[in-house]
Amino acid sequence: MSTALLPGFWHRALRQRSFVIGALLTALLLAAAALSLVWTPWPPYDMAMDATLQPPGAAHWLGTDAYGRDITSLLLVGARSSILVGVIAVGIGLSLGAALGLLSAARGGWVEEAIMRLADFTFAFPALLLAIMLTAVFGPGIVNAIIAIGIFYIPTFARVTRASARAVWARDYILAARACGKGPWRITLEHVLPNIASVLIVQATIQFALAILAEAALSYLGLGTQPPQPSWGRMLAEAQTLMFQAPLLALWPGVAIALAVLGLNLLGDGLRDLLDPRLARQR
Repeated sequence: MSTALLPGFWHRALRQRSFVIGALLTALLLAAAALSLVWTPWPPYDMAMDATLQPPGAAHWLGTDAYGRDITSLLLVGARSSILVGVIAVGIGLSLGAALGLLSAARGGWVEEAIMRLADFTFAFPALLLAIMLTAVFGPGIVNAIIAIGIFYIPTFARVTRASARAVWARDYILAARACGKGPWRITLEHVLPNIASVLIVQATIQFALAILAEAALSYLGLGTQPPQPSWGRMLAEAQTLMFQAPLLALWPGVAIALAVLGLNLLGDGLRDLLDPRLARQR
């Protein structure tokens, strides 16, 4: 049985401080992105040169930027870019990485060795460097940033999946399944994958946080989300030249990034404690 189905999961989850705080912050991020689809205080793409660098007030809750755009609206729409990059990049890494990890654990031998050495080779190219390489060939943009981050996540998920799957393959019920005549792929789908699903969920949550951070860094360098689409990282880049004139311009996107990353990390830590059967028994 998958560890995700541990008895009393939700009862213990509500008493787990990291999980509750992380879930609330993550829900806030998702709510901001969903709200921006139907409503923003001001049109996020409209410039008002007669209302530049206004402080927070009744009209503009968090003030305006150097182009007169409403900061609150930019933050709400920018959350969509962060979630989009995180979901697709983690999806790429999880699907391909988990498949390679399961394959290496099931086959072993030269197949496992080849996959692991390929993972080592991919680790030699960090996401930022890979994004710069893709940008030099195809030009800057959110698509290239997603591909770069997703490719970087493939070996990460492959290694985690392989290690977890190898531990499951050594269990007695796997020997019983083999004795019943089940093949490697059927065992992988029916026994191995369900029992490592909790590990992959936790890893995906943590990598989601890192993807948001990576997207902000790439946008800060001008390699990620391109104008006029709002991005928290580019908001930081635009605010750095106005630190003494309008320091709050850098505060708001910085706080948004910090809360999003903190929430996802706390959610991942909480899920790890809740879904690990050994930690669950201790609690």
